[in-house]
Amino acid sequence: MNKSEVKDRLSISTKVLYLFGDIGISMCLSAVAFFILFFYADVARVDPALVGTALLLGKLWDAVSDPLFGWFSDRTKSRFGRRKVYLYYGSIPLGLSFALLWAMPEGLTGIMTTVWIIATFLFYYTFITVTSVSYYAMTPELTRDYDERTSLTTFRMIGGTIGYMAGAAFPPLIAGLFATEKIGWEMMGIMFAVFAVLCLYITAFGVKQRKELEGPPSELPVLPSIITCFKNKPFVYLITQGLFTNIGFVLVMSYMAFYLTYQLDMKDLIPIMMVLLLGTIGIFLFFWKWITDKWAKGPTYALGLFIAFGATAASFLLPQGGSIWIYPIVFVAGFGFSAQWVLPWSIIPDVVEYDELITGERREGIYYGVKGLTDKISWALGLFIGGWVLKLFGFVPEAAQSATSLLGIRLFFGPVPALLAFVSLPLLIWFPINRKTHAETLARLKLKRSENSEQSI
Repeated sequence: MNKSEVKDRLSISTKVLYLFGDIGISMCLSAVAFFILFFYADVARVDPALVGTALLLGKLWDAVSDPLFGWFSDRTKSRFGRRKVYLYYGSIPLGLSFALLWAMPEGLTGIMTTVWIIATFLFYYTFITVTSVSYYAMTPELTRDYDERTSLTTFRMIGGTIGYMAGAAFPPLIAGLFATEKIGWEMMGIMFAVFAVLCLYITAFGVKQRKELEGPPSELPVLPSIITCFKNKPFVYLITQGLFTNIGFVLVMSYMAFYLTYQLDMKDLIPIMMVLLLGTIGIFLFFWKWITDKWAKGPTYALGLFIAFGATAASFLLPQGGSIWIYPIVFVAGFGFSAQWVLPWSIIPDVVEYDELITGERREGIYYGVKGLTDKISWALGLFIGGWVLKLFGFVPEAAQSATSLLGIRLFFGPVPALLAFVSLPLLIWFPINRKTHAETLARLKLKRSENSEQSI
């Protein structure tokens, strides 16, 4: 190990302080994903179609704003740095916007209800983008080390797992502590908002920015900046692979409840299975970091996906009715999916250096933004496919399912997602960036910067 590698290691305290940011972001994302539709339809008594339309508009803006804000942050020049400035000034608006989601004023009717819901959704999705893209883009600006980035991302994902599980479990528990449901959900929104802001500020004020690793503001206009991302071969590999894997993952997650309810007749165990899956993901994060230290990121990621989707594919073989085999299947799937939580986000910083060879600029923000956009498109496609499959296979809500309907549920919970993932594995097995090529890229960049420095003298 050379001296530069030693200097590029981060302290445990830095990694722990960094993970708090993802607790705050993930608890907001999880709470909205699991409960916002229930809150408006069942507590606020708003037309579900209206809520769904508002959510669609919010998510469309959320997807489009990711690359736009990533580009904007790359062009930012501030004494606080290109990323932390948005944590300083964006965290409180994020908390306020989250609290407003659960605090619809009484007496609103008609068009005013529509305006309130759409306005608060757009407010929330704007600042979840501002804070999350800035937070994610800090990773490559904290260390250049190939393995240390995996370690930092692993710590971050511990925070993400904690936040995601908190957002899935605590909102209804908190809401149930108060005199009325409406007050309870309002108080939940306030409590979550305050805690999320505190977590983001722990990261913003606790993690020391490394000015020497920040590049000057990008000068590329927005469209060329986005288009250039798709000329980056490793990045194209990553997002293409992610398209297939994310669709498969969304199908597994969205069909789990259907599979447990109608195929295995184990509806009451849905919360337990979700905790088992997410808990296993969290437990094995460091295992995959350890594997990556001994291997390359791409093949390690491929191995994790093969294990995860291989396990879910095995569910197709379980007979109708309760089966104890679902427990090891979910456990093994969580073990494999744990790699998916770490490695894509650990690869992006390496892609940024590859881009720097092409453009001469450091553009962390645009890459995290475009990754967010493509991920959200693939998630939307997964939900679209899942909904139409239920319809085409003759699914009937809250009723005994036909053999054809059960076949559709079994196929799209197990074998079909596995097939989608397996098709994409060669892109990871032969991923262009590994430990050796990344070191060569850093050496070429160092030489290039040295030559530019000499020419400017």
